[in-house]
Amino acid sequence: MKTNPALREAHYNLNYGDFRGKLYAEIRREAFGEDIGQNSWHTADEQDRFVTWLELSAGKKLLDVACGAGGPALRIATASGCSVAGVDIHEKAVETAQGLAKERGLESRAEFRAADASIGFPFHDASFDAITCIDAINHFHDRPKMLAEWARLLKPGGRALFTDPIVVTGPLTNSEIAVRTSAGFYLVVPRGYDELIIAESGLHLLLAQDITANMATIADGRHRARAARAEALREIEGSQSFETEQEFLAVTARLAREGRLSRFVFVAQKRQSDSNSPE
Repeated sequence: MKTNPALREAHYNLNYGDFRGKLYAEIRREAFGEDIGQNSWHTADEQDRFVTWLELSAGKKLLDVACGAGGPALRIATASGCSVAGVDIHEKAVETAQGLAKERGLESRAEFRAADASIGFPFHDASFDAITCIDAINHFHDRPKMLAEWARLLKPGGRALFTDPIVVTGPLTNSEIAVRTSAGFYLVVPRGYDELIIAESGLHLLLAQDITANMATIADGRHRARAARAEALREIEGSQSFETEQEFLAVTARLAREGRLSRFVFVAQKRQSDSNSPE
């Protein structure tokens, strides 16, 4: 199964182009429980836990890599009082994020830029207290380079948190891998790879936690919510894109439930002094 670049681009553009529409908002509320503007496997309660690990507060600055439409980053800014910067390669996503920041009166504490993070980041050394990358690290070709850049951008003692949603933890068929990696570039890695790369980047691993159950639940929820609105979604996405997305969600849910392709969260720190792991 080969990825069709035109279909892939259409999928992302349609998704972000209609992101704020009533239909997609209904799907997010039904699938996630709380709509925080996410487009991954990320829930509000999960984010709340992540924010405590990052120790964010007023006066601190967060970089969200692959920020999408900006909802999760803006929710963090509102809850913690920190400032946020977001980068994403999809211009429609960034336009949506900029509009949301303006609507919510967060323009002075939130900036979003369209940029290819795989090339580099347009920020000075030690610019951020924290960095997040939620369910997107797998879309970058050179993970060691990415984490080295994060180490450069973090202040001493700063923390980076990322989720890797396609860690191999069981047997997979070639057709399963093809479906699960059909929407662009995916780097599929074995268990233990992320910990190794974190160590090689010069960051200190604080936490590694299996959060696969959340992905299984959300993939199932998104599949059901979309199926209930199939007719309307086909009109927006086209039948082929709709069916491709449904197959992707079904396979994701099954592999997660069976513990064969898993999702982990990692928290790492730029060394300043020894620190206790988050609880």
